[in-house]
Amino acid sequence: MLRTQLSACLPKSLSALSPTASTLEDVASNHRGLARVILKKGKAQILKDGNPMVYSGAVDRIKGRPAPKTGDVVLVSDGSEKPIGWGLYNSVSMFCVRLMQLEEEARRDPSCTLNMEKLLEKRFSAAIDLRRSLGLPSSDTNAYRLINSEGDRLSGLIVDVFGEVAVIASSAAWVEKYRPQIESVVSKVAGVRHTWWRSSVDILKEEGLEVSHEKEQGQPPLAQKVKVVENGVYYLVSPEGQKTGFYADQRENRRLISSLSKGKRVLDLCCYTGGFSLGALVGGAHHVTGVDSSMSAIELANENIHLNNLDHERISFVKEDVTEFMKRALSRKEEWDVVILDPPKLAPRKKVLHSACGMYRNLNSLAMQVTRRGGLLMTCSCSGAMTQNRLFLPTLQGAASMSGRRIAVLRQAGAGCDHLIDPSYPKGEYLTNILLRVS
Repeated sequence: MLRTQLSACLPKSLSALSPTASTLEDVASNHRGLARVILKKGKAQILKDGNPMVYSGAVDRIKGRPAPKTGDVVLVSDGSEKPIGWGLYNSVSMFCVRLMQLEEEARRDPSCTLNMEKLLEKRFSAAIDLRRSLGLPSSDTNAYRLINSEGDRLSGLIVDVFGEVAVIASSAAWVEKYRPQIESVVSKVAGVRHTWWRSSVDILKEEGLEVSHEKEQGQPPLAQKVKVVENGVYYLVSPEGQKTGFYADQRENRRLISSLSKGKRVLDLCCYTGGFSLGALVGGAHHVTGVDSSMSAIELANENIHLNNLDHERISFVKEDVTEFMKRALSRKEEWDVVILDPPKLAPRKKVLHSACGMYRNLNSLAMQVTRRGGLLMTCSCSGAMTQNRLFLPTLQGAASMSGRRIAVLRQAGAGCDHLIDPSYPKGEYLTNILLRVS
C-alpha cells in the first residue's frame, strides 16, 4: 500500500514539532538562501482562498541572493512580508509561483513543508485514497485519472492510469525538474508496472523550457497499445496518441449516452477511437456511425469493435472531416436520433476566442440539423477559455438560431468524478458537456 510506504518515510523529528515551530517562518529559518516572493498590497487574499497561481503582475519584489531560478522552492509573503505559503518559482512564465502549501497547512502538518519530495508523496497518497473511495479502479473500470493538476493541488501535472500503465503528462517547468521523484512515486501505485512520460512541448515553451519529443522516444520500450476496460467496454489505448491516449474524463458521459441509445440511430462526431460509439452500441443502439479525420484513430476504433466482439453490421467508422460529412448528410436528408459532437480544443488561448466561437457555432449548427427533431445532441467543449468566459451556452443558442432549430438544455456537466476541479480555482475547469433536446 503506497500510503503505508510513504508514511514510513516521514521523519519523526518533523512530525513531533510543536504548533509554534511548525510555522513557515520557523521552518524556513533552517533553509539558507531561501528566496521570498513579496506580493503587492491586496493580492494575497485570492491565494489564501485557494487559487494556486501567483501571477507575475501580482509580485511587488523578490528578496534573496542569489535570485531564485525556475523550479526553486520559494516563500510567498503578503505586502507586510508575512508568509502566506510556499511554492515553486518560474522566472519566465506568467505564473511566477505555483503555490504548493499555505501557512495554515504548514502549521497543522509541517512534515512536508518546503520539501517537494515529501509533498508529492502526501498529495499522491491523498489522491489514491480519494479514488478508492470513488470505487476506482474496479473490475469493470481500470482507466481513470489519478492526478488532475490543480484539482489534486499539483498544478501542471496529470497522471492517467490505464491498467498497468500510468501516463504522466507534464505542462509545467517544476514537473520536468522533479521528473525522477514523480516517476518514483507513480511507480509505487498499486497495480502500475510501467510509466510513460508526455511533455506538453508548446505549453512548456511558455514556461521557458525547450523540450523535444525525442525525450519521450528515449524512454524504455512500452507496448504500443494497452488494453483497458471502462464501464465494462474494452478499449485499446495508445499512450502516444492524443493527450494521454484516451479521454478518461468522458467516462460518465459515455455511460449516459449508453443508457440513452437503446433502439436509436447514433452519430458520433470526432469519435477518436470510438469511446461514445462503442458505449452506445453496447447500450443497445440500432446502428452507430463514428466519424473522425484521423486514420490512426479510425483504425484503433475498428480494432475496438473486434475487441468487444460487436456486430459489424450495426457499427461503422468513417475517416472524413466532420463538417463535410454533415453537409453531405444534409444533402441526403439523413438524420440521427442521438448525436455526439466532441471536437478538439478550438480555443487554446483567450486571444483566439472570437474565431473559436464562430467554429463552435458552425459545427453545432450543422450537428443540430442532422439531429432528428425531438432527438438528443450531446455537445462538448474542452476549451477552458470557452468555459471560463461562459461563452459555450450563448454560442449554442446562436447555433440554434442559425440552424432554424429550437433547443432545450437537459443536462450540463463537466468531467468524471476522478477529474477533480478546485472550486477556488475556476480556471482549472475546462470540460463542458451539454445534453440538448433538439426540436
